[in-house]
Amino acid sequence: MKICFETFGCRLNRSEALAEEARYLAAGHSVVKTHEEADLIVIRGCSVTRRAEHDSQKLIEHLRTKYPSKQLRIEGCLDEKTEAPPIYLQADKSLIDNAIPVSTARAYLKVQDGCSGKCSFCIVPSFRGSSISENFTATIDKAKRFIEAGYHEIVVTGCNLSLYASEGKRLPELLFGIAELSNDCRVRLGSLEPWLAAKEVVDAIAEHENICRFLHIPIQSGSDRILQEMRRPYTVSDIDELVHHAMKRVPDASIGCDIITGFPGESDFDFFSTAGLLKRLNFTNAHVFPYSERPGTLAAGLPLSVPRELRKARAMELSNLVRRARERFAAKHIGREVEIIIEDEKHPSGWTSDYLWCEIKNLMNVKRKHSLRVRVLEARRDKLIGVGLK
Repeated sequence: MKICFETFGCRLNRSEALAEEARYLAAGHSVVKTHEEADLIVIRGCSVTRRAEHDSQKLIEHLRTKYPSKQLRIEGCLDEKTEAPPIYLQADKSLIDNAIPVSTARAYLKVQDGCSGKCSFCIVPSFRGSSISENFTATIDKAKRFIEAGYHEIVVTGCNLSLYASEGKRLPELLFGIAELSNDCRVRLGSLEPWLAAKEVVDAIAEHENICRFLHIPIQSGSDRILQEMRRPYTVSDIDELVHHAMKRVPDASIGCDIITGFPGESDFDFFSTAGLLKRLNFTNAHVFPYSERPGTLAAGLPLSVPRELRKARAMELSNLVRRARERFAAKHIGREVEIIIEDEKHPSGWTSDYLWCEIKNLMNVKRKHSLRVRVLEARRDKLIGVGLK
């Protein structure tokens, strides 16, 4: 069969879609880019926000109307899912179990799924259930196979990576295990909740040069009162402590975050507290979301709703604040050498360890997935421009 994939949402969804694509290929099917070519269209949806759910459902309805004779398979975080087993299960089990995605520049390694948290704004546990971790030994073996397939970066993904636990090992030990497989392959952590083993994860980064100098922390708010309403299991003081620990142990690291602004009851003081936290801790990357009511969550029934236009205005202000910090961070790289993993062969470019996009001026014959040293000549806003070092 000819199969087309449509994937919405987070890195975890992308990791799952890539793994499924590899299993279909191992079973003898082919992957195509357009709906017109496909016999089967696999949609992996997302419901983390009302907009994401709407976009997922809109595509499904469009495909059903335009291609009534084509097979659709619906997966991911949506109420509607395909119950029938995927057709690749009919193939040789050993081929399926050992299938490795090869279509991306960086490998996405899923190590954990689900979440045992009870955040008042989050719908994800109702789709993915409680936390479950991939087997430690099997995960290390899969990471080896990624390296053998030619990858020079492995992105560790999960729904809540801080909850990883298998064979008596937690996330810090898992990162150690993957990092020690090869000095020629770097390891990137998807995100890190500011609790449980977070400080030990920072220590693992400090002790292994091939673990990327980038932390993404879903802090959500800089107000203790709002964090309590969100039912987040930490305080602003905990965030401060973790980031200062990271600054001390990995002083060259870039630190990013997720922020929700306009949560029910968020006052001007709460908002200014969040802005103050972003300035104080010098976050250089941020995904800022205006709060979106999700039916079925506790937060959807809270009083004191913040007007939508104010949510958007606050989100824009916080995004601009962090953008300026990111541009200052990028400018510090001028004259330095960085390593990138080539993602775009036609216009040679890729991500640095500390998550800045870097373009190469002087080399054209470079291959996707390969790592390359680059001397940075300039920074255009938050993008680096440099020359490749042969």
